[in-house]
Amino acid sequence: MSPSFTTPITDRHPAQVAGDGSLTAGLPGPDAPTLSTSSHPVGRHVLAELGGIDPALLDDAGRLREILGRSLTEAGAQVRQIVVEAFEPQGVTVVAVLAESHASVHTWPELGGMHVDVFTCGDDADPVAAVRLLAEGVGAGDTALQVVDRGGVPRTVTEPISDGLTRRWDLGTVHHSSSTAFQRVLVADTAHGVTLFCDDERQSAEHTQLTYHEALVWPGAMLARNLDRVLIVGSSEGVASEMAVAAGASHVDHVDIDTECVRICAEHLPYGYTPDALAAAERGDGPIRVTYADGRQFVLDSAEHWDLIVVDLPDERPDEPDAQINLLYAEDFVRACADRLTEGGVLVFQAGSPAVWRDATLRSAWTRFDSVFGATGGRGVYIGCEEHEWAFLAGVRSDPGDPGEVTAARLAQAPSQPETIDATSLRHRLVAPLSLRRLAP
Repeated sequence: MSPSFTTPITDRHPAQVAGDGSLTAGLPGPDAPTLSTSSHPVGRHVLAELGGIDPALLDDAGRLREILGRSLTEAGAQVRQIVVEAFEPQGVTVVAVLAESHASVHTWPELGGMHVDVFTCGDDADPVAAVRLLAEGVGAGDTALQVVDRGGVPRTVTEPISDGLTRRWDLGTVHHSSSTAFQRVLVADTAHGVTLFCDDERQSAEHTQLTYHEALVWPGAMLARNLDRVLIVGSSEGVASEMAVAAGASHVDHVDIDTECVRICAEHLPYGYTPDALAAAERGDGPIRVTYADGRQFVLDSAEHWDLIVVDLPDERPDEPDAQINLLYAEDFVRACADRLTEGGVLVFQAGSPAVWRDATLRSAWTRFDSVFGATGGRGVYIGCEEHEWAFLAGVRSDPGDPGEVTAARLAQAPSQPETIDATSLRHRLVAPLSLRRLAP
């Protein structure tokens, strides 16, 4: 998945990925690249809350100065000076200036606790060790730590899931990290294998990409009356394009606006295009032809027709009405795609998640597809996936009857077979959840 619109979105995000940190995060490999767009020093910032401390110690400026200085020195930091301020009626602030950056302690004797931050650049000083040593030195009964990467190669990615909910990915080796004209692109090892992130959102991962891409491509391919010409919008990894050929297409147009992202995927992902396969597709040698262009404008300007159109993009952003990505989910674009289909053609969109706590985009897309394809004499068809974070919608220009039976019969005649889908699963995954069926007129 990748953006496919004209306006760059780099003004919406900083030029580098910053994780919220984890003490258990895998560290990048020795050859991992730094961010090409970053001129900032590489460092770690530890934020900590220490509790269960003797209130008398928390009001003893001299002891706190000594303990902080010793902790920093033993952790490898070079302490240049320490400033101490005692407050009335109680409380102490200690600030240490380090060759590597700084550290500070703020105490609340009445609560038996202190807030600490230690920021160091380079590899000589260990800010986590400094906080641990400080906690031991003051006899803290409980310690809460948060580590924030500052500059350089990220150690974590915090992915937004829904309002008030995020998911943190601990990173191993970082294979690539940079900002293109349109997005931040990160390829790194995670618990799901080699994983692609764009603007902090997981787009695909080695262990789950086949489940995702087969659900995206195969049901729609089997719903299409004919499968000769296919258009793929987005889907920078190239898996969808190659899968369409495996399903029987003789010509695939792959349109993506982010040239750099597509080439990064080919170079660093163990799935999808290889560099040689992408170079051939860029030349138009073979069944796949890659065009780097605005996908929306490509469809609007085209006079061609396709048997299957697959739009594989990050989810629309209903909470950001002005987001450029929303233009590729709008009803006028869905209608434009429907107009570019052959008579028995099918349009497939990524449509969000069926989870009841985050299905707003799926419900709105279902209503949109019903409006557009109902007018053509067709219908919208739900496509489920074993990875329940994902769901897809197919728009069929003419009603095929029972979509599960139609796709199961056509699958038996396909030139190849998917690995994660069979006839039985097709019959089941094309039944829409009750919440969507209740929306039908």
